[in-house]
Amino acid sequence: MDVDLRKLRYFVAVAEELHFGRAAARLHIAQPVLSRQIRAFEHELRAELFVRDRRSTVLTEAGRQLLTDARALLASAEALRRRVQRAAHGRPTFTIAFMPGLLVTADARAIGQRHPDLAVNVVRTSFDDQADIVRDGRADVSYVRLPVDQRGLRLRPLFSEPRVVVLPTDHRLAGKESVDLAELAGERLLQDPDAVPEWRDLPNRPIDSDPRPRPALNSVEEKLEHVAAYAGTVILPLSTATFYTRPDVVHVPVADLGPNQVCLAWAEDNRSPLVHEFVDLAAPPPGDRCQGGSGAPEGLA
Repeated sequence: MDVDLRKLRYFVAVAEELHFGRAAARLHIAQPVLSRQIRAFEHELRAELFVRDRRSTVLTEAGRQLLTDARALLASAEALRRRVQRAAHGRPTFTIAFMPGLLVTADARAIGQRHPDLAVNVVRTSFDDQADIVRDGRADVSYVRLPVDQRGLRLRPLFSEPRVVVLPTDHRLAGKESVDLAELAGERLLQDPDAVPEWRDLPNRPIDSDPRPRPALNSVEEKLEHVAAYAGTVILPLSTATFYTRPDVVHVPVADLGPNQVCLAWAEDNRSPLVHEFVDLAAPPPGDRCQGGSGAPEGLA
């Protein structure tokens, strides 16, 4: 039996919302239609995916397993669609994604010089989408900062760099040559703690004592604006902190934080010779593996 991708998308919507009404609204279909499609999908898979009653919708063990695999499968299908459409319409393109603070100009120029008919595009990403952008085919390769969810990816290491804390210029720690993470206890972390796993993992980890919800900050510029306003602090790779300079914040090395690893990532199911040519051009085969992933299975060059 082939898996119906439309039903799989319906399943993911319900699994993420855990509410048939909200999932139906998100999918722009009627709730009874969605319920019938999910029941049909369960029949096709011969597995119950949800336990539902009048009050709640809960994933079964089979449902949790399907959700784990479904996102990668849907992303691969979307990437396939994008690659076919690009091949079918006009000039071939190659898209390079990069995280803030990383310069990809030389590599973009090099691949363009090798292939004069190739349109080379670059796009900036964030911590939230730096890996998804290659899984779903929006970019061919992505310069990522670990940790990332490495499922469905191949990675090749590029370099590592120190991490720093960004503080207002008149902060009590602003004049120090370096600080330890413990000295930041009581500071409010403005970014997703998943980007700084040590923030949670230290035995005497800093505790965010601010009861306000963390603001939704999608860019480095927004984070720095909040730091300058004494709303909290961020941990950044050194190159990012030095690239986005401003007079009202400073950055201080964090002595007991390991370096940030930068890798080149691409989808493991992308067999394009151009992708592998670019990878070898930008990142010659390393002697070691990218470290610091999310704990998901690694796919490394």
